Amino acid sequence: MESQFAKYKAIGDLIVSQGQDFVLSLIILVVGLIVIKILTKLFRQMIGKFIFRPQMASTVSNIFFVILLLIVVASALEQAGMATIVIRRILIVIGLAVVGLIAVFRPLIPTLPFKVGNTVKFGDLLGKVEATTILNTRIRTFDGKTVFVPNSKILNEFVINYHFTDTRRIKVDVGIRYDQDILKAKQVLETIMIEDPRVLLKPARPTVYVLNMADNCVKLGGRCWVDNLKYWTTRCELIEKTKLRFDQEGIIIAFPQLDVHHFHGDVSPEFPGEEI
Repeated sequence: MESQFAKYKAIGDLIVSQGQDFVLSLIILVVGLIVIKILTKLFRQMIGKFIFRPQMASTVSNIFFVILLLIVVASALEQAGMATIVIRRILIVIGLAVVGLIAVFRPLIPTLPFKVGNTVKFGDLLGKVEATTILNTRIRTFDGKTVFVPNSKILNEFVINYHFTDTRRIKVDVGIRYDQDILKAKQVLETIMIEDPRVLLKPARPTVYVLNMADNCVKLGGRCWVDNLKYWTTRCELIEKTKLRFDQEGIIIAFPQLDVHHFHGDVSPEFPGEEI
């Protein structure tokens, strides 16, 4: 009984004598983690201006995070009373191992083909990426819905990232009647695209093609390139300008129609043997 009481007394004396150091080490650890998070975020934003490859920027940021974390953990353990030499040896081994894993195996780890802020589509889902975690991705659709998609499903699907490149091609297709001036219509449509300041000359100049001679129209297709962020508004306004300019130029846009021929009396039909 006395021996058990002596053990409890020894534990109590240890807590009294070392309690302050443990509290200080815990404070160092908590405050250090908060500071590390802030510094890593600022560091990632800073190197993003100089390193244009997202994968490389992410790797450098992770190594920076590990170095800061090791410094904070070493300070906390030293405050708790652990020998400095032991701490250094342990942290050097752990640090080298973690940095090696990040640098060597990072390219082999599957990554999502988009980042926060990109407009993406997979399956029937179209929206903007709001956040990503290890387990899922949060998508905000353009009709206001929030969808959580498992990352495993995304990695197994075809994904369209509309912001992966800086530019995107706009298609303006319009059908005109067969009795209209095709060359004039092509020239007007090309002028509409060239006059818009948002339309780019690279990677290709605005061009108009004759796409098809359909059942009730000659189909023209205008093609031009714009910045990704300006795609939707530019496309809508080019379509509107096309309708208004065609009306001004007297170019008639075709619409689905059916010609009906009615024969009276004993007028013979155009094709022999056919009854009306």
